[in-house]
Amino acid sequence: MVDKEDRVPENKVQPAERQYPDPKRVLKRKKVGEVQTTGHTWDGIEEYDNPMPRWWLWTFYATIIWAIAYMIAFPAWPLIRQATPGLLGYSTRANVQSELESFEARNAEWFERLVSTDLTEIHLDEDLNRFAVSAGAAVFRTHCSQCHGSGAAGVQASGYPNLLDDDWLWGGDIEEIHTTVAHGIRNETDPDARWSQMPAFGDMLPREEIDAVVHHVLALSGQDHDRTLARAGAEVFYDNCASCHGEGGEGDRFQGAPRLNDAIWLYGGSEDAIRHTVSYSRFGVMPAFSERIRESEIRAVALYVHQLGGGE
Repeated sequence: MVDKEDRVPENKVQPAERQYPDPKRVLKRKKVGEVQTTGHTWDGIEEYDNPMPRWWLWTFYATIIWAIAYMIAFPAWPLIRQATPGLLGYSTRANVQSELESFEARNAEWFERLVSTDLTEIHLDEDLNRFAVSAGAAVFRTHCSQCHGSGAAGVQASGYPNLLDDDWLWGGDIEEIHTTVAHGIRNETDPDARWSQMPAFGDMLPREEIDAVVHHVLALSGQDHDRTLARAGAEVFYDNCASCHGEGGEGDRFQGAPRLNDAIWLYGGSEDAIRHTVSYSRFGVMPAFSERIRESEIRAVALYVHQLGGGE
């Protein structure tokens, strides 16, 4: 049996239905001409179903039409080897190529003068020298800065030499720099590449002799060392190293053998770094740029490097 008090009168709506009305009923209750709602209700707040402004819709349609026209007229869709060319035939690559050709045409005379003038006399022509240094800076940033650094200071203890000082393995005058840039170092592509190779003494000498010669090299460069080991290492150095590096560690540019009696080190001058060099040797490689860039560009970058401060 259900109590009379528990019954809900047929003409009354429960509170839950009054708070969250049926959207269909809400839409039906709207008067003619009144903006309809979406049927969504949040805490009694209804959302109007206003149409989008006409100007917004036409703008949206215009952007769609513009996008379709753009894809037809200009390169747009990527294919396996290239993008669709477009009806107008526009190409950013062609524009760049045109700019490069225009640059070449404007500077052709300067490049010809750069090649025809003796390297040692270019600096006498102020205008030509200014052009060469400017062009050489661009070549350096493109092809050389990755190893030697943007400022040509090299990367310490990594085998990339500093080009700002006066310590040169194969000479630092303009002609020697040109030869190094043109033919490279220890590469296998240019028969005229600079070439020298240090043996790995770890396979030739016992550990105690390697320790001794390491301390002798530390003594030559004015660093802290064990005097007893250094004295013993002097004989080892004379027998195995002096033929390339000189008896006093002064080096030999003709062979590309570095000086050992200064504070400039290509792979680091600490005791551990020197021991690693003696034991395993070093073999830095530089590409031959005669196969990559033109003679005028090689001359330009050689002049740029030469005037940085370390050129002789």
